[in-house]
Amino acid sequence: MAIDDKTRTELEAAVFRRLVSHLRERTDVQNIDMMNLAGFCRNCLSNWMKDAADEKGLAMTKDESREAVYGMPYETWKAKYQAEASPAQLDAMKKNAPSH
Repeated sequence: MAIDDKTRTELEAAVFRRLVSHLRERTDVQNIDMMNLAGFCRNCLSNWMKDAADEKGLAMTKDESREAVYGMPYETWKAKYQAEASPAQLDAMKKNAPSH
C-alpha cells in the first residue's frame, strides 16, 4: 500500500492519540508493569514527546510533556493512581529495563 507522507503522519498521530487516550483510561496499569512487559511506559512517551519538541526547537518542559501524556499534572496522577512497587516488580525492572 502506498501512502503519502502527509497521510502517514496523520495516521501515526491518530494512533498516538488513541494510545494516550487508552493509557489515560487504564489508570490501573502501573508504569512499572508496562516497563517490565513492554520496555516503555507513560514517562517514556512523555520523554519522547519532549525530545521531538526539542528537535523542532519548540519550548516544552518535562512537566508539560508529562501532562500531555497523563492528561493531568504528573504529581496529581501519581497521588491518585500510582501504587507502591513491590520488591518483585523492582527486581524485574532492574533485569528488564536497566537504563531506567
